[in-house]
Amino acid sequence: MNLNGIRERLEARERSLSPFAVRSSDSAGRAVPEEPSPIRTAFQRDRDRIIHTNSFRRLKHKSQVFVAPIGDHFVTRLTHTLEVAQIGRTIARALNLNEDLVEAIGMGHDLGHTPFGHLGERVLNDLMPGGFHHSRHSVRIVEKLEKDGRGLNLTREVVEGIRRHSKPQGTFLDPDAVRGMTLEAQVIRLSDAMAYLAHDINDAIRAGKIEFEDLPAVAAARLGRRHSERVNALVTDVIEASWAATGQGADVSSHPPVITMSAEFGGVVTDVRNWMFREVYLPISETRPGRAALEIVDLLYHHYLEHPSEIPADFPRVADTPERLAADVVSSMTDGFALSRAESIRPGAFAGAFVDRN
Repeated sequence: MNLNGIRERLEARERSLSPFAVRSSDSAGRAVPEEPSPIRTAFQRDRDRIIHTNSFRRLKHKSQVFVAPIGDHFVTRLTHTLEVAQIGRTIARALNLNEDLVEAIGMGHDLGHTPFGHLGERVLNDLMPGGFHHSRHSVRIVEKLEKDGRGLNLTREVVEGIRRHSKPQGTFLDPDAVRGMTLEAQVIRLSDAMAYLAHDINDAIRAGKIEFEDLPAVAAARLGRRHSERVNALVTDVIEASWAATGQGADVSSHPPVITMSAEFGGVVTDVRNWMFREVYLPISETRPGRAALEIVDLLYHHYLEHPSEIPADFPRVADTPERLAADVVSSMTDGFALSRAESIRPGAFAGAFVDRN
């Protein structure tokens, strides 16, 4: 039995992809060359490496928006990741792009998130020399921290897709912002925004922070009342606006297409994102759990900076500064573990801080 024939068959299927798609056999490769898998393409292998990491498993206990939620149906960083990957695969399949590459980037894009979501990230960004950003830290995880400090040795296409998935507040559809990105990486960049907008509206309504009628009128009308309507409307618009990516009738020698939205939906998404920042995301830091989360991450960072001997012996020492090591340790923690460590350092300081969480 020639198992290598399996991978070759999978790679042969990729020849029918869009001329703008990335084929695994054309990958720019890994930092350390490896023998190819006999049964998986390079991007399938990357996906599998990511989902078998401790960093991926910890996402189930890391906040998405609401701080350490106790309700069973609130989105966590893990369920968000799965939604991003699935939305991305739907778009990639419709546009005849490489689903495996999209899925691998989607599974890895948020590995670097801190405990308590963007609140924890904000604290570390203020404290760390040179700042801290979850997309850069996601790359640090796959390149340096996982596998006891050896990294995952992923393909360059997956690493770069993870590095560049993040988007600024406000307008984010400028073609210059995605210059040099594969179309598959662009798919995840938009899928991330579509996923969190759709499910964060749900969670904010579930938490009693907003009502559907509070949403900007145009956004409510165009996106719909139900989560499924919002996702379908957004995904359909991206597919229609990005149809040139299929290569059908396109001049492949011309400037490559981009993954985008229509002007109408781009405006709707920008408006509702800005509204969510103003009405949901930013006010969370002023809640009792939000203030506690900020204090916990600050406490833990300074504690490990001043007491590096208390860092577990099996934690990878790949940092070049004490500050980076402290950030590596703190950012790896789940919400619950961060709270537990903070309470052991400062007993009673956070008693009851999370009793009014959703």
